[in-house]
Amino acid sequence: MVESAHKSGFFPSLADPLRQFGSKVADWFAPAAEAAVNGSAYRISMEVPGVAEGDIDVTVHEGVVTVTGEKKSEREEKGETWFFSEREYGSFSRSFRLPPDADGDKVDADLKDGLLTITVPKRAETPPEGARKVSIRKG
Repeated sequence: MVESAHKSGFFPSLADPLRQFGSKVADWFAPAAEAAVNGSAYRISMEVPGVAEGDIDVTVHEGVVTVTGEKKSEREEKGETWFFSEREYGSFSRSFRLPPDADGDKVDADLKDGLLTITVPKRAETPPEGARKVSIRKG
């Protein structure tokens, strides 16, 4: 079962203060992201439509996953009596602090159809040591 990590307090949304403005600019500079956790891993999904794989960097440093990217898009259409040109440029950066049991050395990222999915496995739990008898040596 996957539960929403936002509800459980993991990965607070850094974009929440910007969402009150409801503008395209605020949404672009903080792409929508969702975090979830299951028994073996944490997963961060981020919407980055129109951003090429080579224009996205995912780094892990001191327990923080940072996603940076840049969108470069140009479109032109011409007709007999009209011309349309549109350009979109912008960069973004989102950071997510990992929980203590996340294995930052094994982070994996996939990009498909404008959705970046970052998977961070949990560290293997070490079983707590049970009580053990200590032998007493005769002196």
